[in-house]
Amino acid sequence: MTSSSLLNRLFGRAEPREGLRPLYAAIVAQGRQPHWYVEGAVPDTLDGRFDMLVAILAQVLIRLEQQDAKQESVWLTELFVDDMDGQLRQEGIGDVVVGKHVGRMMSALGGRIAAYRAALTEGGDLGEALRRNLYRGEATSQAAIDHVEGKLRDRWVRLGCLSRDALLAGDLG
Repeated sequence: MTSSSLLNRLFGRAEPREGLRPLYAAIVAQGRQPHWYVEGAVPDTLDGRFDMLVAILAQVLIRLEQQDAKQESVWLTELFVDDMDGQLRQEGIGDVVVGKHVGRMMSALGGRIAAYRAALTEGGDLGEALRRNLYRGEATSQAAIDHVEGKLRDRWVRLGCLSRDALLAGDLG
């Protein structure tokens, strides 16, 4: 527990990130949907699950950016970092190395946000972004890529129909 969260608890102030837990939980639940790993052929590995989670998280962060929810984006990203830190520790990664792993994860998140933003808002090729970032260049059937691309595009449209308040409350459409 950080000193700021301890002070917040002592003085009765709620941790502002806590209000975003339902949104983060919804993102994680979406990333765990079996269709990504069956029809979409996303590798059902730690890396594959991370990549799928990041694909959905990136969409939400891009949408929050469009809604001028900068602070909420920061808090959502902090929840992601805390979750990844905890996951690494559960896998037995020690304190000395966790920071390096989290740093690489944050770099991956930043790169993927840029790739998915270009594909979703600037007319880029989402299929190519998925081949590079979700499948990490591994040979994947076009049907699997089409499945994932279609589902992510559908989610992107639904996210565009949500109000800022609905999204922040955990509604992914």
